[in-house]
Amino acid sequence: MKVDLFIPCFVDQFSPDTGFNMAKVLEKVGCKVHYNAEQTCCGLPAFNAGHWEDAREVGEKLLNEVSSDKTLVCGAASCTAMIRNSYDLLFQNSSYHNKYRQLQKKNFELSEFLVDVLKIESLGSKLEGKAVYMDSCHALNHCHIKEQPRKLLAMVEGLEMVQMAGSDECCGFGGTFAVNMEAISVQMAEQKIQNILDTGAEIIISTDYACLMHLDSFIKKQNIPLRIMHLADVLASGL
Repeated sequence: MKVDLFIPCFVDQFSPDTGFNMAKVLEKVGCKVHYNAEQTCCGLPAFNAGHWEDAREVGEKLLNEVSSDKTLVCGAASCTAMIRNSYDLLFQNSSYHNKYRQLQKKNFELSEFLVDVLKIESLGSKLEGKAVYMDSCHALNHCHIKEQPRKLLAMVEGLEMVQMAGSDECCGFGGTFAVNMEAISVQMAEQKIQNILDTGAEIIISTDYACLMHLDSFIKKQNIPLRIMHLADVLASGL
């Protein structure tokens, strides 16, 4: 299958190796991967901040950059949710109406593409450690992604997955929420970290790097022995 790869802003700027690992995983399962180096953003930050005209402009750029004959695989459920759901509000009854409708049908987050579309759960990945999977709000509530990443992680050799309390609760990031409501955001991160520590886990895994980065800032400030890993980095381990 031919796929277009969409690298989220946070991954591109703060964890570019995760983007390479996405490509590695997709090629491992037989996909022919295309990445347009001109791509930038799906428009979510501007959309959530209420700047819909700016979000529309960024969204139009994305729609012009992806191919209508390929599936678009995203490295974050938040980007997937933006394209799948919020583009309805930006492009309905516009000249981009048909194009975004076509993309919505072929737009997937990495884990749902592997599990739901390709019917693949085991890639031969290997990683030693004890980990928790953290649901992101966009994955769980907007894309209904819950079991897909867990199925993939259960098949990683050497990885012990444990369940944390409040896995479906927000980490406190929420885009500009973390800036505008800093005190509450920090408290939410602290509670999430405590729930993770209670499991004895060493690694936090998620589909969304923005959520991971938010927790990582608290982890580093408090010198807590935890590390973050995007799902793609875990799946690429040992390949």
